[in-house]
Amino acid sequence: MSTFRIGIDVGGTFTDIVCVAANGTTTLAKATSTPSDQSEGVVTGLAVLAERLDLGLTELLARTDRIVHGTTVATNALLERKGAKVAMLTTEGHRDVIEMREGLKPERYNLRLPPAPALVPRRLRLPVAERIRPDGTVEVQLDRTSLSSAIAVLKAEKVEAVAICFLHSWRDDAHERAAAEAVRAALPDVFVTTSAEVLPQIKEFERFSTACVNAYVGPIVSRYLARLRGRLADAGYNGSIFVILSHGGVAPVEEAARLATGTALSGPAGGVAAGVALAQRGVGQDLITFDVGGTSTDIALVLEGEAALGRGRTVGGERIALESLDIVTLGAGGGSIGHVGAGGTLRVGPRSAGAVPGPVAYGLGGTEPTVTDANLVLGYLDKDNFLGGAHTLDRDGALAAFARLGDEVGLPAMAAAEGVHRLANVRMADGIRIATVRRGVDPRHLTLLAFGGAAGLHASAVARELGMQRVAVPIFAAGLSAWGMLHTDLRYEMARSELASAGVPEDAVLRTIWAGLEAEGRARVASWFGGKVETRRAADMRYGEQVFEITVPLEAVEWDATGLRGRVTDAFHARHETLFTYALPEEEVVLVNARLAVIGRLPPMQPPEAVAAGIPAAACATRRAQIEGVERELPVFDFTALAAGQEIAGPAIVESDTTTVLLLPGDTARMDGHGWLAMVLPAMIDSVVADGRISAGSRAGRDPPTHRSAATRAPRSSGSPPAGAP
Repeated sequence: MSTFRIGIDVGGTFTDIVCVAANGTTTLAKATSTPSDQSEGVVTGLAVLAERLDLGLTELLARTDRIVHGTTVATNALLERKGAKVAMLTTEGHRDVIEMREGLKPERYNLRLPPAPALVPRRLRLPVAERIRPDGTVEVQLDRTSLSSAIAVLKAEKVEAVAICFLHSWRDDAHERAAAEAVRAALPDVFVTTSAEVLPQIKEFERFSTACVNAYVGPIVSRYLARLRGRLADAGYNGSIFVILSHGGVAPVEEAARLATGTALSGPAGGVAAGVALAQRGVGQDLITFDVGGTSTDIALVLEGEAALGRGRTVGGERIALESLDIVTLGAGGGSIGHVGAGGTLRVGPRSAGAVPGPVAYGLGGTEPTVTDANLVLGYLDKDNFLGGAHTLDRDGALAAFARLGDEVGLPAMAAAEGVHRLANVRMADGIRIATVRRGVDPRHLTLLAFGGAAGLHASAVARELGMQRVAVPIFAAGLSAWGMLHTDLRYEMARSELASAGVPEDAVLRTIWAGLEAEGRARVASWFGGKVETRRAADMRYGEQVFEITVPLEAVEWDATGLRGRVTDAFHARHETLFTYALPEEEVVLVNARLAVIGRLPPMQPPEAVAAGIPAAACATRRAQIEGVERELPVFDFTALAAGQEIAGPAIVESDTTTVLLLPGDTARMDGHGWLAMVLPAMIDSVVADGRISAGSRAGRDPPTHRSAATRAPRSSGSPPAGAP
């Protein structure tokens, strides 16, 4: 009997479920998301998947040995300010750290910008008498009387979660642990987290903020995961359930519930993991992942086959300093609403119709025109073939909505629809500029990997806005994030501040620091599974007079030979020169944080069969569509029927049950034998590779030369790419 692995990606509009069988056969199912309880949409999607496989739901789950889930529960709670009622215990005199933040405004020249609201109201930020100094010595013992008084307030306020954030607990968390034990004993049903267990690093604001976010979303994420496990168990599943975290690795549901803030970028992380896997497969080593869903567009870089990691992300206005993939998220997706903004101008987003009521065309009560409605009105979508014909789209209703919008701005309905489509493209292109140009990367030399339900409709136009030359659209584009979750490994990120007065410690001390991290990390991952475990070392370092650190990968550093301190220092100088084009070898170098990624290698999956070569498929239909103000009769091709090597010239439409790709005039697309449509845009036609050997535009999918100095490359992560390929 086949054994299945299932990836589940809950989006704002649809829940995507991908099933991969033992032989590599991949099946995609979609169901409408259920924002009130995402687990309902998950189970509904699994039932759709079972039907597509001609199985009962119980049989499907009984034959499934792994489920990997990406969830937006924590993200939505932060964005909508619908988290738990949370309180904070902190060192006396430091209750306002999370409100003062770092003394900086997000818009420094906006004199009318109101202060950002604190996640924890001041009356619930309760001082406790205690004090540990930065060197670990106790200045003020934990005062049990003040702690008891604070706990009494917690009881009276009926809080749901408590964040315990004491000064310098990164050095010694004894007081935090003691306070946590007391709170748990007095309030056994309250979610309790400490700053040292969430982020044992210097910088009070980042540590306090991350701990408060963990407390704020922890009860909601825990309850959701418990409901999900219960529903799956009731349906007959008894295998492993993993959740993909913001850093792109997966962890058991118990770990995801403990470190709930680590799920803040859970959903988008799957798409980046897919980008890494496809880079290994041959799409290209340098990619921009372009994930366009119903409510947002998520953009990230994959350079030289690796995804960039970062810290200090802000979600819903709250700082989360955990390691996470460097993802730019825009409020621009298929559900983004077209409306009239200030001055009577046409605007798109960031408001979204979401899953409820959804676009006007869905017929679920939506009245405001969206990007999806525009794509339907313009002829890019087939109203009778939405989700393989499972739903019929209301084109007349969408057209009427654009007629109303057009009346407000003095445009015909079709012109208003085309304006919304173009504005969405511009917003998406601006997001890619943020992810590339602002990081010193030239997007023109990269491949745009387009996926998500709506990306194929916008990819060519967005690439043209940026002067890009190549676009790739996988055949399972609509479910690629869910597919990517199945191609990553268990990952446990660890960090400890090791700030010392001597800059970089001696060899023996360095080895002791990382040996302690490795012992703790391996023990944690060993409790999750019994497979192969690897580690990746890194360090946050800076020059003595700097106020910020950079992350230095240490995998290439010979660890056991003498002279380790010098090699670590040299690695920092080299990394600084790579990022900023200069190094200062005569300056003191300081080690701030020791980092370790512990990776549990999950068994790789069998790749699917290659797309068969054969006679090129003819167009299965034609459809009238408006492009650049001109109506055209476009050939329509069945994505799943294309033969390997088949080429299509634009303008044309390539569609499947869940994906539609729009080729603009001058575009050329070639079906790759491994399952993606490789598009070449006009800017590439007849261009010549630098060495003159081949014409880069002679065939779709050829790689043009990449001219990027080391100084323009985005930081590479210290982790390894996930195993497996499509």
